[in-house]
Amino acid sequence: MHFNPRYSSLNPKLYHQQQPSPLRGAKAGHFNENLADELQWSEQDKANWVEICSGQKTFTDFPPLAMVYAGHQFGQWAGQLGDGRGLLIGQILNKHGETIDLHLKGAGSTPYSRMGDGRAVLRSVIREYLAGHALNALGVASSHAVGFTTSTQGVQRETLELGAMLLRTSECHIRFGHFEWINQYAPELLAEFTQKCIEWHYPECLEAEHPILAFVEKVIERTAMMIAKWQLVGFAHGVMNTDNLNITGSTLDFGPYGFMERFRPNWINNHSDYQGRYTYQNQPSIGHWNLWTWLNNLIALATPEHKEQFKQDLAKCLEKFEPIFLEHYGQGLCEKMGLPHFHKDSLDCSFAFLRILQTEQLDYTQSFIRLQNKQYKTLRDDCLDIRQFDSFLQQYQSIREHQNTEELDQNMRKANPHYILRNHMAQKAIELAERGDFSEVDRLFKLLNRPYTQQLDLEVEQDTAPLPSDVPEISVSCSS
Repeated sequence: MHFNPRYSSLNPKLYHQQQPSPLRGAKAGHFNENLADELQWSEQDKANWVEICSGQKTFTDFPPLAMVYAGHQFGQWAGQLGDGRGLLIGQILNKHGETIDLHLKGAGSTPYSRMGDGRAVLRSVIREYLAGHALNALGVASSHAVGFTTSTQGVQRETLELGAMLLRTSECHIRFGHFEWINQYAPELLAEFTQKCIEWHYPECLEAEHPILAFVEKVIERTAMMIAKWQLVGFAHGVMNTDNLNITGSTLDFGPYGFMERFRPNWINNHSDYQGRYTYQNQPSIGHWNLWTWLNNLIALATPEHKEQFKQDLAKCLEKFEPIFLEHYGQGLCEKMGLPHFHKDSLDCSFAFLRILQTEQLDYTQSFIRLQNKQYKTLRDDCLDIRQFDSFLQQYQSIREHQNTEELDQNMRKANPHYILRNHMAQKAIELAERGDFSEVDRLFKLLNRPYTQQLDLEVEQDTAPLPSDVPEISVSCSS
């Protein structure tokens, strides 16, 4: 590995250095060799992957550390938080010269554990491992994982479960909550910390007339684009607290996430989300709220005489969130529909299709595949309101009539996945893994690696089958 330590050069108030606490009886779970190659792991590193991914082996080039941050959770100030069960064990260069974090999850308690045991269980580790892999393959910026290990050590949750560790990677683990912690507890560090964030993650902004405002615009843009892509693939994060969004617009901290099956925009996939704050339909507005909260912590960067102007400048930056989101979501939706983005009726027709999916409770992913395959009769037969579907289809075919349909169909094939990580798929893999069988984890890993290509040699019927009408969607626990 080629180390590039950066975070440890910051003020020690921002982290706590400590070694991981390995679990007893660490055993191999699954290893992402392609990602290891991308990260320039040597053959020796790859041979030692179980030791690295279970906290038994660390590196003298980067003493492991836990980050401190704060956050708003479910809209309420939660005070000091931090890496309560994870350690940054390295920052290394990938093949493109980019600095990538290696973050070990389940590595034991830290000063930020808040009464937690610092552990992760096999169930949640597998869910995060597969979800990060799935989102990256879908073209959605996300953390990724090199591998995970299980153990013989039990971890107490609602029941006694198998302990596990996950070595995930991200280009950035700096969250909106880092700025909240600094603003509240160490305001003297804000200017230097912000400067480092720009240097490390948005160096092009250093050339701008106002580097901080340029940085803010980039963060807003990337966050809007990430959420637009979530909406397009039907992904619901489930716990969009300010400490779970980072400054580079990549998906982080999988907990009670879900890939939507029936198109129910108000589906609550986190059973701790009693008010439905983090439903699929609310993700754009919550993203905006989180950014607004983050920007409030930057106001202190202005001198007293420029504070009001700086507030106005930040507000203008935030105004760009909605049009950026709508542009990327609208264009992506038209691509999924096989409609030209420039046509005045394309979005109206696209939303008519979504209304049908919602009214009829049809499967989100497979309905787009049926539309792509021109299985109009099959879609129509699944509808109770035939007139609503016929009205849509008439408009849809009318818009496509004088267009380059070959190009539009090609766009559809690139935009509509055959496979998403349905909850029952993950659950089957978990149940087998808890009995020591990781074959289903491996099958799903391979299947989800090429989600836009049908893989008849790998898929089983349940991978694409819609939920039966009498089976409710699963809400997932935050307990992990």
